[in-house]
Amino acid sequence: MKIPGRVNAVRSKVMKGLTKNVGKNYSNPKIKLDRDFKIKKILVSRPNHRLGNQLLLTPLIQEIVNTFPDCKIDLFVKGGVAYPIFENYKEVDRIIQLPKKPFSHLLKYGWTWLKLKKRRYDLVINADRNSSSGRLSTKFSRGTLKVFGDIDDDIKESFADYEHISKYPVYNLRHFLEKTGLSHGNNSMPIPVMDIKLSEAEINNGKKILDTVADPNKNTICVYTNATGAKCYSETWWETFYSRLKEEYPQYNIIEMLPIENISKISFKAPNFYSKDIREMGAIIRNTSVFIAADNGVMHLASASLTPTIGFFSVTNQNIYEPYGNGSIALNTNDTTMDDWFREIHRILN
Repeated sequence: MKIPGRVNAVRSKVMKGLTKNVGKNYSNPKIKLDRDFKIKKILVSRPNHRLGNQLLLTPLIQEIVNTFPDCKIDLFVKGGVAYPIFENYKEVDRIIQLPKKPFSHLLKYGWTWLKLKKRRYDLVINADRNSSSGRLSTKFSRGTLKVFGDIDDDIKESFADYEHISKYPVYNLRHFLEKTGLSHGNNSMPIPVMDIKLSEAEINNGKKILDTVADPNKNTICVYTNATGAKCYSETWWETFYSRLKEEYPQYNIIEMLPIENISKISFKAPNFYSKDIREMGAIIRNTSVFIAADNGVMHLASASLTPTIGFFSVTNQNIYEPYGNGSIALNTNDTTMDDWFREIHRILN
């Protein structure tokens, strides 16, 4: 392991130890809320730089906007990926961005934390109960009401999908507002799906780009064969799957989206494309019939582009990370067969 990796591992362990009880005994503030009290200024903390984790935040932001239409939201995040993700969320007022590599930018890192003290918020929400930085930032910020993120037993008993990392913050918020008497009566509403809110202009541009890659007179199936670490399936696995895909769907375009590393697990056998622009990638995917990938950030991007998404899982917990909505599904490849996978593809395409 490289030295920076060791430092990060130690930092993570120390932070978890220091913050494991932060918010555990937190109860609603023993203050009498003014009759005219309204939640308008909100801070949401999700200090993680990964694409998938920021995309998984979009259902909570939609829930907040649906509940408090006149609110302004600040986001406490790490890295710059939140800017394109929330570009079309007019309610997001300020993105407080921790540097992706804090030990290389210590002064900026410290100054960014101090920004949390500059505003007073009506509501502060930690979006990930397992994030030590999220817990600490929630405690450190100035807020009248605070949601630290622990899942109440009532939620566990009431909702089978309470583990999902996009859903439990929404359940938590609804539960918290009900307890404080601020509920807006939306507890029975469906959980919002992930959504980066692509504009019509972006979608149309995505179609133009797609038409340069594939036959514009056919519908398109898109695969993404890369993933990190043990989540990544082998070339043999993907080539077997790709061959079956071609055999089953000759009437469809089958294309591959490439990662920044320019890697293809099917040896570039399919027409392919690549973009550095997250929103452009999403717009191209939006114009396809189904997106197929292992569990990774681009899988979540496809889901947030509102395209039916199939996510293959083998090592990560699909109950926490599965794509949902728009006909999307997670498939655990340890206990399903290729025939099962193609039944789901057929369901989506038909």
